Amino acid sequence: MAYFSGFSDAIRLTFVQIMILSAIAVVIFLYGMIINFQKWGAGATGYALEPQEGKKGSAITFLKTWWKQVTEESPHGHGKPILEILILDILFQRRILKRSPLRWFMHFTIFAGWMTLFALSGLMFAVEMTGMLGIELPFTPEAFREMLSLPNYIFGYVLLIGVLIALVRRLFVSEVREASIMYDWVLIGVVFLVTVSGFLADGIRTGFIWSFGLDPSLAPPAALFHSVISLLFCIAFIPFSKYIHIIATPLAILANKGGE
Repeated sequence: MAYFSGFSDAIRLTFVQIMILSAIAVVIFLYGMIINFQKWGAGATGYALEPQEGKKGSAITFLKTWWKQVTEESPHGHGKPILEILILDILFQRRILKRSPLRWFMHFTIFAGWMTLFALSGLMFAVEMTGMLGIELPFTPEAFREMLSLPNYIFGYVLLIGVLIALVRRLFVSEVREASIMYDWVLIGVVFLVTVSGFLADGIRTGFIWSFGLDPSLAPPAALFHSVISLLFCIAFIPFSKYIHIIATPLAILANKGGE
């Protein structure tokens, strides 16, 4: 557990150091979310849009207002139970399915892969921290990591399938290609890079499928590269990019009681 990743024995990151980097990424994420809550509380209605000039919002006020909308009865009579909204509208994204099955499959695989890998990483982190605190568990961190290897692979491929569909649509579907700007290409390209770099780092380490016959000594720098860009783009960058919709959209759906 002391050795995590790096370029050599002299230039490497320990488990503690990578956890510090993770904490920094989370702090940046939370700071970005507070900024967004303030903007939404002041009346901003879309990504990169500023509220009316001179109008200042409060993150606490926004959250209170949002929660009031979620819990009060819908004035339009289209309110659905919160559990139904969470499962069908947010988890399984039935709105997108009604519009386009292919687009739904793309969104669902990206969402399911991304969020599941994030949750598995969080579980691994919790087990590692529990071990560092000296709390006895019925399994070691190494054994738990081995337990997670299969679901990590499965949902890694689920994410990769969704990203590949997104890339193909931008390349070969004219209306999607014409509506795409360079920023959109960069965003999907970064997710593709994060996904593939994870497979490569693990493949080089284990010699399984993605190793491409590369020297095992390249495993630590590959793992370092994957870890850093994952923390940067999959956590810290979310509130400052169009990927904020993975948070904003569920909040809006819940506030609207699942109504269109």
